[in-house]
Amino acid sequence: MSMQTCEQDLVRFVIREARLLDEQRFDEWYQLFTDDAYYWVPLSPGQTDPLNHTSLAYEDSFLLKLRVERLKSPLAYSQKPASRCHHLLQAPEVENSDFQKNEFLLRTPFIYTETRGDESQRYAATAWHTLVWREDRLRIRLKRVDILNCDAMLPSIQLFL
Repeated sequence: MSMQTCEQDLVRFVIREARLLDEQRFDEWYQLFTDDAYYWVPLSPGQTDPLNHTSLAYEDSFLLKLRVERLKSPLAYSQKPASRCHHLLQAPEVENSDFQKNEFLLRTPFIYTETRGDESQRYAATAWHTLVWREDRLRIRLKRVDILNCDAMLPSIQLFL
């Protein structure tokens, strides 16, 4: 696989991940993650440690699965009416490639909009995807989302950034 082809595959992967969220294809989205994956949204700018500091979200694959199941449940009060989202991505950039470990870090600035009924929220953020080759396909080992105003009073974000 050439470096150019690999970079194109990585970029397509990140774009597809956002599309699955926008289309509420949460089960397919969840399958993009490794079993040891984490989804992290830091609480403060430049936060380097999710374990010793509070985060807006720090979820392992088990907690991600629980949230997906809650979003699909007809009993989820917070989803009446259901939330919808849209990611407007800048071009994902490969920040680091380690072909020895089959590990790649991508940076994607984006604008995220989430609506529910008459309410709408909008966030500027940067997604950092740590992608690895597992089981003959790309998967997410870590997705970190740095919200520009993460230290502000934020309303409840129902979906995944």
